Amino acid sequence: MPRIAGVNIPDNKKIEIALTYIYGIGRALSIKILKGAEIDSNKQAKDLTAQEINKLKEYIDKNYKIEGDLRRQIMVNIKRLKDVGCWRGIRHIKKLPVRGQRTKTNTRTVRGNVRKTMGSGRKPPAAPT
Repeated sequence: MPRIAGVNIPDNKKIEIALTYIYGIGRALSIKILKGAEIDSNKQAKDLTAQEINKLKEYIDKNYKIEGDLRRQIMVNIKRLKDVGCWRGIRHIKKLPVRGQRTKTNTRTVRGNVRKTMGSGRKPPAAPT
């Protein structure tokens, strides 16, 4: 099992697909990486030589942020939004959807209003005063 960026790559898949197991690498980026490292994208991960694996590791480390660095950068960006107090930051603080989704009928689990059966998650009617 080849190991790239601290992640075990599955043996029985094409390297193009296997690279997507690394956080921060999707299909399009994996194709781009393989072209840049000059490795055949149809090869199985188990068929890679040690030289090709080292070439992949160096190319990825030199050109892209992945795994821990990428997660850290995302956390810093969200913290900055919260500190500034902008709209997106406030939505993050309240744990509500950030990108303009509706919240009246969706995002029940995010808001903590999980309805398992009809009527079980509804608020009780207001008592007359």
